[in-house]
Amino acid sequence: MARLLHLVDCLVVVGYLTILVFWYKVPWSPYYNKLLAITFVLTFISFQSFQLYRSWRGWKYFLEFLVILKAWGAVIGLLLFYFFIFKISIAYSRVVILIWSITTPVLIFCIHLVARKLLRLFRARGKNLRRAVIVGAGELGVNLVNELESMPWAGIKILGFFDDKVDEENYDDVLGKPILGNISAINEYLETQDIDYVYIALPMRAEKKIFKILRECRSLGARIFLVPDLYLYGLHHAEMQSLGSLLILNFNPNTEWKRSFDLIFSTLILIGTLPLTLLVAAMVKLNDGGPIFYRHKRITAAGKKFNCLKFRTMRVDADRELDRLLAENEDIKREWEKSYKLKNDPRVTRIGTFLRRTSLDEFPQFINVIRGDMSVVGARPIVGKELNGFYKESAGRYCSMKPGITGPWQVGQRSNVESYEERVQMDDWYILNFSLWTDIKIIVKTVYCMFVGKGAY
Repeated sequence: MARLLHLVDCLVVVGYLTILVFWYKVPWSPYYNKLLAITFVLTFISFQSFQLYRSWRGWKYFLEFLVILKAWGAVIGLLLFYFFIFKISIAYSRVVILIWSITTPVLIFCIHLVARKLLRLFRARGKNLRRAVIVGAGELGVNLVNELESMPWAGIKILGFFDDKVDEENYDDVLGKPILGNISAINEYLETQDIDYVYIALPMRAEKKIFKILRECRSLGARIFLVPDLYLYGLHHAEMQSLGSLLILNFNPNTEWKRSFDLIFSTLILIGTLPLTLLVAAMVKLNDGGPIFYRHKRITAAGKKFNCLKFRTMRVDADRELDRLLAENEDIKREWEKSYKLKNDPRVTRIGTFLRRTSLDEFPQFINVIRGDMSVVGARPIVGKELNGFYKESAGRYCSMKPGITGPWQVGQRSNVESYEERVQMDDWYILNFSLWTDIKIIVKTVYCMFVGKGAY
């Protein structure tokens, strides 16, 4: 099917160019015959060179589209060089060439989508499957099985596990998959069975066992994949980089696009809401004559502290009043220690209640975004006690990104979340799944929550 798809892609590219030429009523000339022949050859070579016809089992669609863009970009680059060298660009319609250059990758991607849909139908009927075994029945192996079973369209059938624990403990299956033997038995198994994939799901500390499998099993007919246990810690955004002749893993998420988005969005918000901001500031000042802003130390990327800005929603000296409330009332103390919030906080002013319900108290944080302390969307801004007391294993992930003005916690249950562990899980989810599209959806939902005052206090 890959060879057939390769041929179809090349024919579609030249056929599409021919259709455009006749559609725009451009006179046909021998130059177009040469262009079709050269394009067919270049497309055939480029698409194969960029490994467009590799196995895309389990890959996301946009990654295949990126490869198509790269392969097609190489073709267009070579054609432009051909036009320039032989000074023949005048022989072709610029409109046709421009439309053809821009829209062809989309057309090729649509063809590949159809091919994927057909493959899914085949695999749903038990056709075109790949047989696989997993070395390692621990948490990493279990996560791998769950992931593969969540995408049956990939057509990967797990036959069972190999694990040395079978010698130590009396169990014969994991998640309904049989334990086929200990790790040393995999060689003989591969020699006698038709296996397509071997997934090594062992912790990195088992490097001797991993090297032994790589050394002895790569010639036994199966393709071998190593699933690094880094994923157990949710470091999905780690990327490989070079430092001189060394390879290093960068555990700091690439957020350059996020910073650009933050600056543009925050600037537009501050300019567009300036009259409203001035009105709120005047209301806070006139309410009791105290400061307009409240500054509180919060944690940002790399564990650094910054002054998080808000419109003041509590009475002056609210921090001292909190100490008195915690000392005098055990119920208030328990509620505070559980969530670091008070649902019926007596320190909140009347204007402060309104600002909190509508989230207008957080508008000054756009200044924090421009200063580089925060993002528009991110995890909740927290204090040092929360980081040390509640985040624990998630503390490193939290400190890998800047906190946000809004996030999944604000568009979900917001302040009504009773379990602090659930709040940590929300932050973890965002850090592991952030994207531009996710940020846009959260911003839209935040605007809705502001108008309905959902769950904020």
